[in-house]
Amino acid sequence: MKLTLLFKSNKARFMININKQKLLLGLSVISVLLLVSSRSTHSPDENIARIQYVKTGLDEQASEVSLLKTNTEQRMAGMMLKLADMQTQILRLDVLGSKLVQQAKLNPSEFTFNQIPSMGGPLDSSTIDIQVQDVILSRISDMLNKIQNKAQELSALESIMLSHHINRESKLEGKPVLSGWLSSYYGIRKDPFNGLPSMHKGLDFAGKEGEPVLATGAGIITWSGSRYGYGELVEIDHGGDLVTRYGHNKKVNVKVGDVVTKGQSIAVMGSTGRSTGPHVHYEVIHKGKQQDPLPYVYRKSS
Repeated sequence: MKLTLLFKSNKARFMININKQKLLLGLSVISVLLLVSSRSTHSPDENIARIQYVKTGLDEQASEVSLLKTNTEQRMAGMMLKLADMQTQILRLDVLGSKLVQQAKLNPSEFTFNQIPSMGGPLDSSTIDIQVQDVILSRISDMLNKIQNKAQELSALESIMLSHHINRESKLEGKPVLSGWLSSYYGIRKDPFNGLPSMHKGLDFAGKEGEPVLATGAGIITWSGSRYGYGELVEIDHGGDLVTRYGHNKKVNVKVGDVVTKGQSIAVMGSTGRSTGPHVHYEVIHKGKQQDPLPYVYRKSS
C-alpha cells in the first residue's frame, strides 16, 4: 500500500510517496506527542486532587483518634472513681476489723487491719497511655486481693468470737508454736504453687526453722513420719473423735503409740513436703472431717 501526496502551486510542484510503514510511524509519533502534551497539561490538577484526597483521609483518621482518646479518658475516669470507692470500702473494713480485734482481746499483730493501705487519686488525662492503664489494672487486682484477704480475716474473727460458745467437749486450745505468726487461714485460697483456687483445710503458722512444735492437747500419737503433701507429719488422737495434725516438720520427736501432754514438744519446725517455707500446717479433725482450727486456737480456758 502506498500513499501519494501532491502539492502544486504556480512556482513549484512537490509529490511525496508514503508507504504503509512510514504512515504508521508518523501516526505513532503524533499520538505520543499528543499524549505527552495532554499529561503535561492535566498532571498538576491530578496531583492536587490526590493530595486533597489523602489529606481528607488523614483528617478523618485524626477525628477518629480524637474521639477514641476522649472515650478512653472517660472510661479511665470511671475506673478511677471505682478505685476510690473500693479504697473507701477497704478503709471501712480496716476500722471494723480493728474494733473487733480490740473487743475480742486478740493480738493485733496477727491481723493486717492496722496496716496503711495503698492510696489512689484522680489521674491527669494527659498522662493516660498504655502503661498507665496497666498500672491501674494492676492496682485494681491488688485491691481485689486485699478485699478478699480482709473479708477472710473478718470471717476468722467471727469464728474466733463464736468460739467462746463452743461446747467444751475437748481440751484443745492454744497454738502449736511458741513463737511465730498466722500466715494462712482455713478456707478457699490461691494455691501457692499453681495459683488456682483451692481449699486449705488448716492453719499455717510461720516461724523459724528449728523452732519446737507443740501438742495443743493431750493424746496418743497415731502417725509419725512422712505423708504425701504433709512432709514429716505428726497426728494425735485426743479422744472424743478429735484428731490434730502437724505437718511440714523438719523432724519428729515422737513415735506411734506415745502418750503426749498438752504443750509437749512433738516435732521441729521445717519445710518438708508441699511447702514454700518453714511453718506448721495445723489441722483439727472432728469425726473424720477437717474443721476450722481458729476456735480451738483462741478458745478461753474454763
